[in-house]
Amino acid sequence: MTYIDGFVAAVPLANKQAYLDHVHEAVRLFKDHGATRMVENWGDDVPQGKITDFHRSVRKKDDEAVLFSWIEWPSREARDTGMKALMQDERMKTLKMPFDGQRLIFGGFTPIVETASAKGVGYADGFVVPVPAVNRDAYIKMALNASSVFKEYGASRVVEGWGDDVPNGKVTDFRRAVEAKDGETIVFSWIEWPSKQARDDAWPKLMADPRMRPDKANIPFDGQRMIFGGFATMLDA
Repeated sequence: MTYIDGFVAAVPLANKQAYLDHVHEAVRLFKDHGATRMVENWGDDVPQGKITDFHRSVRKKDDEAVLFSWIEWPSREARDTGMKALMQDERMKTLKMPFDGQRLIFGGFTPIVETASAKGVGYADGFVVPVPAVNRDAYIKMALNASSVFKEYGASRVVEGWGDDVPNGKVTDFRRAVEAKDGETIVFSWIEWPSKQARDDAWPKLMADPRMRPDKANIPFDGQRMIFGGFATMLDA
């Protein structure tokens, strides 16, 4: 089982190439210190929400895009060791951040659902959900059932990560992003698709499938505070 660092950022549209250059430099550092995969996704189909959404999560401005990204590690121990070494690596000091780092939200997550191994992703649906800790088992059961349906309609991988190292931030953070309440845990999850076309073809079928219709009386989280969106993959290393 892997370990995940999840990130959401707001990047100026004019800095897209500069951001891509930045992550190409960063991926070498992370892999040198034990990371197994780094994926960066540029906001493509990110809706506005009534209560919460990805735009508000990072206080996105009109000339910015939302980025949904993750880094995979072999284990929590490997991640902790790797991040400590990264902070001492002189190369980190030369990395230029073409975005406002104060509005970056990040955290560490233990996978509770991980269907299939990474095969390369062309498009991703990303989600952040506040789940009452007491509903963990019910959420896992629901997510496992849904993941099998997603794969049936063409998804290549589904991952659900349960927050276990999710810090509070000064400006933004995951808890504020979904207005998390006391007793709730942050879930960071995504669906990998081979392409945007595969994803767009699948969603109408998914919405029509009775297996995807929730039992509203027994949903183990507040769906009104879930944030979600579609993201075009710009790096999968």
